[in-house]
Amino acid sequence: MKKKRLLSALSIVLALGLAACGNSKGAGDAETAKLTMMLTVGEQGVRDAIQEIVNNYQTEHPDTQIEIQFPGSNYESIMKMKMASNELPDIFDTHGWAKVRYGAYTMDLQNEPWAANMTDSIKPILKDESGKVYALPLNEAKDGLFYNAAVLEKYGVTPPTTLDEMLAAAEKIKTESSGEVTPMFFSGLDPWMIGQFFDMMANPLLITPEQNEAQALLNGTFDWNKWTYLPEKFKEIYEKGYTNKDLLTAKYADEARLFAEDKLAFAFHTPASYADIKKINPDVKMGIAPLPAIKAGDPPTFAGGERLALAAWKDTKYPEQTKAFLNYLAQPDNVKKVSDATLSPAAFKDVSGGGAFSEYYDKYKDVKVLPYFDRVYLPNGMWDVMITNAQELLAGNITPQKYSENMKTEVERLKSQHK
Repeated sequence: MKKKRLLSALSIVLALGLAACGNSKGAGDAETAKLTMMLTVGEQGVRDAIQEIVNNYQTEHPDTQIEIQFPGSNYESIMKMKMASNELPDIFDTHGWAKVRYGAYTMDLQNEPWAANMTDSIKPILKDESGKVYALPLNEAKDGLFYNAAVLEKYGVTPPTTLDEMLAAAEKIKTESSGEVTPMFFSGLDPWMIGQFFDMMANPLLITPEQNEAQALLNGTFDWNKWTYLPEKFKEIYEKGYTNKDLLTAKYADEARLFAEDKLAFAFHTPASYADIKKINPDVKMGIAPLPAIKAGDPPTFAGGERLALAAWKDTKYPEQTKAFLNYLAQPDNVKKVSDATLSPAAFKDVSGGGAFSEYYDKYKDVKVLPYFDRVYLPNGMWDVMITNAQELLAGNITPQKYSENMKTEVERLKSQHK
């Protein structure tokens, strides 16, 4: 029995010794940093560009592994759960909410080498008064009028600088094409397109004029009767046949075909559908221009701000490796690669990007970019309110005035909930 106990004890000692040998590292060995990165990116070309950058980094830095996650439409719900448990990805896409939604979870990046080189338009969106930089911007949103250049040329129309000019151009295109060409496109089944019109055109109505409503919107004294202009104009655009007749049942995917067949002039968004248009018609010529002004004497502007911006989780186990990878992403060649893939301008002063649309971003480089209206002046939850009321408006269930009354009611309700 004593012999058996002695052998058993010896076996345990040997096993522990072998395990210790197997787990030991040399003095120069480093622990592999396993980072997670979660992004909202949906377009395959953009995903491929980012994956290529990650692969190159891992080749150069074998002690860092980066797992990329693309949860698609589930991104926001997943991130809300992760914030609730304080278990966020090491790197994550703030998709327009770096300060407001994710600010308390982000590392301060103000001392990183790229921070001082952000464009003047993106800097105030990602940097606060204390100097904290919330995220690394890989591109910059500049939403305006996406248009078919061949259609505009055929009907002798130039990108409009005022909304009145745009309505006149719509009438010209509709009349001279005998209804074969649609002046503007919106989708009821992908209603973000309808929301875009109200969110983007609210800036030229209420914010860009010298006598503007910015402070009144912020302090709760805004007269919502002044909003009525937008639903009135949207209803006019619909009733005069300046948009697709099947607006309420159309899909966003239908837009690409119309643009490709030279049967559509304008859309209110970025060149997001360009790749799909080119698949149908490789020779198509598309352009982008600023949003038209509403008030006399106002210049056109873009709506925008942060688009693909990556924050570092403040509680990551690997802060140095996380910052090192973000600094690698911020190298000009990598920023340009992502900027070109997204067809959006780069967010750094020394990088020219935007792919096929770089000439337009260069042309309009001095045009002011205003933050998206809802992100500054409306409480969280109003995006859906704008869309729902627009659909009810077109269905004939509410008037433009009622739309404004509903906006006022919902803003007050949501603000009271957030107190």
